[in-house]
This record gives sequence, C-alpha cells and structure tokens, in this order.
Amino acid sequence: MRIILAEDNAGIRLSLAEFLKDIQHEVKVCKDGKEALQMLISWPAHVVLSDIQMPLMDGFSLLKSIKENPDLHKTEVILFTGFGDVKGAVDAMRLGAYDYLLKPVNIRELDIQLRRLSEFILLKNEHHDLTEKFEERVSEVKEEMSDAMASLQAAFSVHIGIGKIGIYSENMKQLYAKADKLHENPDIPVLIEGETGTGKEMLARYIHFGQSAVQQTFIAVNCAALSSNLFESELFGYEAGAFTGGLSKGQKGKIELADEGSIFLDEITEMPVDHQAKLLRVIQEKEYYRVGGLKIQKAAARFICSTNQPVDQMIHEGAFRQDLFYRLNVGYLRIPPLKERKEEIIPLAKMFLAELQERNKTRISYIEPAAIDMMLDYQWPGNVRELKNMIERIALYYDEDSISPAQLKASLPLHIGLERSEFSDKLLDGSMVISKAPSSGIDLDEHIMDIVRSALDKYQGNQTKTARFLGISVRKLHTHLKHLDMDVKS
Repeated sequence: MRIILAEDNAGIRLSLAEFLKDIQHEVKVCKDGKEALQMLISWPAHVVLSDIQMPLMDGFSLLKSIKENPDLHKTEVILFTGFGDVKGAVDAMRLGAYDYLLKPVNIRELDIQLRRLSEFILLKNEHHDLTEKFEERVSEVKEEMSDAMASLQAAFSVHIGIGKIGIYSENMKQLYAKADKLHENPDIPVLIEGETGTGKEMLARYIHFGQSAVQQTFIAVNCAALSSNLFESELFGYEAGAFTGGLSKGQKGKIELADEGSIFLDEITEMPVDHQAKLLRVIQEKEYYRVGGLKIQKAAARFICSTNQPVDQMIHEGAFRQDLFYRLNVGYLRIPPLKERKEEIIPLAKMFLAELQERNKTRISYIEPAAIDMMLDYQWPGNVRELKNMIERIALYYDEDSISPAQLKASLPLHIGLERSEFSDKLLDGSMVISKAPSSGIDLDEHIMDIVRSALDKYQGNQTKTARFLGISVRKLHTHLKHLDMDVKS
C-alpha cells in the first residue's frame, strides 16, 4: 500500500518508516499534519498514519480535513495516541478514522492492522464499483453473454441450417430470389409445392435462415406422420390433466417452441380438413388455446407449409380448404422437378461428388461423357434426392476415378432400353422408376397396379411406408387400393 506517515518525533518517524518499507509498503514521511495533507493531495495514498499531538496541524485536524475533501474519500486514517488520550482517539473514530494504536506503537500490531486495512480497502472499492457502476457492469455482462450466445447460436444455425445449395438454372435463381424476399418478411405465411425429393425442406430452411446465421428456432413437423388424435396436443400443447397419459405438468406445443422462429408443416395436404380449419384460425388470429387450457397463447412463429400434391386438384377433391390455400397463396412457391431443369443435373452431380471427396475422401471426381448422356436422358422421378443418393451409392461401392455407364446401369435398374420381359419381371427396389415404356407397349393401369402390389409386398402391407416409397400421399394410395380391393394396415 501507499502510506503517508505523519510523526513529529524524528526517531519514531525513521524507525516506523524503515519497518513499513521492510514489509513491502511505499512510504512518504512528514513531520506534521499540514505537510502530510499537502503530500496527500500531490501523492494519493491508501492510508495516513498520524500522531495526534503534532505542531501546526494535529491528527484531529488532519483527519477532519481528509474526510471533508471529496477527492480524498478513498484514503483511510489510523491515529497514534498516548494512553491518556484514548477518549480522544475514540472520538476520532466517530469522525471517520479507521482505527487507533497506542504509543509506543507495537510493530506487530501495526502489521496486523495494515493487513486488515488492505482487505477492507479492497472490499470498499469493490462495493463502490458495484454501487457507482452497477448498471454499467450489468450492461457489460449482458453484452458479453449476448455476444457469446450469438456465437453459439450462429454456430448452431450453420450446423442445422440450409447447408450448401446448388443453383444452376434461371428457374432456381428466380425461386431463391423470391425466397430471399420472404425471408425478410416473416409475417407472410408460405406454401411450397414440389414433387418428392425436389428440396422443399431445404427451401423452407433457406426462407428461415436466409444467407446469414439466424438465431430463431426452426421446427419441422411431418403432417403425414401426425395422427389425428395428437394433432392439437402436438401443435398447440396441453395443460396438466388435459387427458389421460399426458405429462403431469403439461407440455408446450410445437408453435410455442418455435417462438419467434419458423414452424415447417411438411405435407400439409395430409392434414385432415377439420384440422386445417383450426390451423387457419391460428395463422389468421395469431393466437390459440392449449388443449385443456383457458389462457390465450400468442402465436409468434412464421408458418411455412409444403406439399408434394397439386394443390388445385386437392381443393377440387375437397381434400384441402380453399380459404387456407388463399391465406398461404401470398407466399406460394413451386419447385420444378429435376426433369424440367436438366441443365442442373450434371452441375449438381459434380457438387455432390466434391462434397463426398471433402467429407469422405472418395476418389471419383469425373463423369464419363457416355454416363453424362445417360444421366441427361433419365427422367429422375426421385428428383435431386435420387440424384444425390445415386452419386453417394456409386462413390461408396466403386473405388474408381470416374462414373461410368456400367455404374449407372447398376444403380438405375430400370434404365432406358429394357425389354418387355425384363420390364415385366422387375420389382421395385428403391430406385426403380420407368423413364420410357418398352417398344412393345404395356397396359398402363395394369402396370401401375403391379407396382403398387410390389411395393405393398416390399413393406408387408404397411400403408405409410408404401406411400412414402412410391412418393405419393396416403390418400392417393387409398385410390389405388380401392382398385385392388385390398385392406392394408397403416
């Protein structure tokens, strides 16, 4: 500590100064109070050690001058007093002295007193900082926490966000330009229409995340997998005791969990019509009730919906509410199938190959010209997902430098050029789709029924898996099943 020693006795002054320096303090000595006060103004000290009885300015006057000067409020005072002047020392403490020591001064007591004073000054300074700079420190801490949270959320959004998008056609450039505008206008609900495998969820994520790291939550809900009796509790949540089997404390719904982020309702046309009416009300009114609840909940999330069915046809069939479509139509986007943007097939394939090389250290980096022709001739009914899966399958099974026609034939069993006998004997195997009919001709209805039967056999009559495999809705599958006069389990 920095100490000013005021003592009129030269011998005591010298010996105390030497002791204080020996115990690692900075010391300035003065022979009276007036000199000590002048020294303190020019050399701010933590503590003044002062005798009470001194010429010119005694210890009491020095103490009073220090306590009355706001610039010296951080300085503490310890007084030395004779045995007969203890009452005066106690009065000095009432004036603000930290403590007093009896003369002759015991250096051990002085050392202990200074150690305690050092801790006291530290605590007092911390208290002063907390008192005077409380709001400032709170703001700093909040800012630090906000920055840390933003970094974590940015990293998280990159991890779960849109990933790398390949845009190689004018149609897709225009589509994502519209998505950029929707990203900037979160109050507009969105409906994305596109065949299975075209990238509807990726587009939905792009609308939510945009081209930067967004901190709000993105929650995806598969409407086709959402049973009718769980629709409201899953979407809106429920209160404690709302129904048998529910959690004792209730549960938040997906809309509440999304908060001010986005909720993605995949395959919205699979949602029953009566549930569509409830969803429409939430989108319009921005409020809802939990199941079994009495309190109105606010819906702050953006709604992004998707379907792989032609919406106009679903409306005509009465399977989709026209008023819900009109509400979603403001943000309507249609993703064209891959067969309508063939210029993207090879660039996308090369992008997938590059990603595999970087991630899995695969060898293939080149597509042979004959293989390119075959890929451009193929219809890609599974769209971009089928293309990506095929590239990954070839890269996994073939440790070669290029993709060849032979590899494509093995990966696309129903490739162009199959004879009638081969065509009829083939069963669905996960990638088998007709790109062109055999030259001898076929009965299309009969062939479709054969495909449906084969898919049902493949999934042992499971309706949901069969529909997903065929790339159609469960409702559409029902239509085919009526022709087959079959009853299958869901």
